[in-house]
Amino acid sequence: MTKPIPISDTEFEVEVLKAVLPVLVDFWAEWCGPCHVIAPVLDNLAAEYDGRVKFIKIDTEENFDVMSRYGVRGLPTLLVFKGGEPVDRIAGAVGETQIKQSLEKVLG
Repeated sequence: MTKPIPISDTEFEVEVLKAVLPVLVDFWAEWCGPCHVIAPVLDNLAAEYDGRVKFIKIDTEENFDVMSRYGVRGLPTLLVFKGGEPVDRIAGAVGETQIKQSLEKVLG
């Protein structure tokens, strides 16, 4: 099963900004309870949208640059990128339906 790919700040430009596909970036931390709640949802969506959307995870405890560049303050925060630009932001442990709506807008 396809799952979100963990990356670091140094990989962000290549993996997200230069990606051909739209990218959903999950900003998370090990200590964040809601991050663990949403993780299985993101795993399922990564499999469902395989080949259409790239799923990325960034551990905010180890990667501060990207987090601060995009004003991420609360966790989990999901940013959706298309063509190297952020086009949607979802804050908190939301349900699958809300995430799908965001992805479908980008794919539409």
